[in-house]
Amino acid sequence: VYTLAKFIEAVYLPVSRRKWKASTTMTTEALINAHITELGPRLIDELTRQDLQELLDRTAASGLSRSVVNHLRWQLHAIFKLAMGDGAVSMNPTSGLSVSVCATPPGEKRVMSYEDVSRVLKVLPIRERLIFRLATIEGMRPGEILGLQLRDFGGQSLRVSRRVYRGDIDSPKTGRAREVALSPATGSLLPEWIKLLVDRRPEAWLFQSENTNTPLMRDNVQRRFIQPKLANIGLGWVTFQVMRRTNASLGHKRGIDPKVAADQRGHGLGVSMDVYTQSDLDQKLAAVRALEVAVIQ
Repeated sequence: VYTLAKFIEAVYLPVSRRKWKASTTMTTEALINAHITELGPRLIDELTRQDLQELLDRTAASGLSRSVVNHLRWQLHAIFKLAMGDGAVSMNPTSGLSVSVCATPPGEKRVMSYEDVSRVLKVLPIRERLIFRLATIEGMRPGEILGLQLRDFGGQSLRVSRRVYRGDIDSPKTGRAREVALSPATGSLLPEWIKLLVDRRPEAWLFQSENTNTPLMRDNVQRRFIQPKLANIGLGWVTFQVMRRTNASLGHKRGIDPKVAADQRGHGLGVSMDVYTQSDLDQKLAAVRALEVAVIQ
């Protein structure tokens, strides 16, 4: 006989931690502790679909985004699926749970234009310019960029075999290494940057902190070194997420093969198209004009 809190603590989290990466563990446990455990003292087998739906409705009404509430619903489903398998509950009450319409919809997913990218490249010093290029042109995640070592540079490519997440060195998000192709300008800029490094051993970090033994931190480099420069040219809204979304969107606009682009960024084709790629007005106008021409003919 378990309370919800006891089942989560004694069963669900130990089982899940075996497959979650450190970043997933950190964010998901925070979500569970912040919301799900308000039902913690209740016996898990006595919780009904209505109890769980009311929890989701209260969370949605608090102003959290729809994506957070959806993730909360998914966690409830995973908890009760495991409880059902272990015999801790006689039925799964999560079937039919829905996200309330009062959940805050996601904000506008902004991307940079070609002109924006060009302007940024003109104002950033070499280190930040290289980081920006790797995120926007090569499509790398910030943790992958900051987890690079000198031995990962292969002339025309970089081998991504680790990432940095809040100070922890971990394997890539997908769990496997991949090769990232470099544009000619990025490939030429890297040797220039390496010449300026204090520590140039093969295992040295490509983007070293002041003591050289640790890599730069994502939030530090974004807040202190990149965004102030971009704010001066009216692009202070650009974040690493915007850079990665820009890579997907501008690449799509240029007609780059979706599978090649997804492999370069290191995620599945569905995520590449549904989450990161945004169509701009010019593309939509071209689409409706092409359809109109086809209809008229």
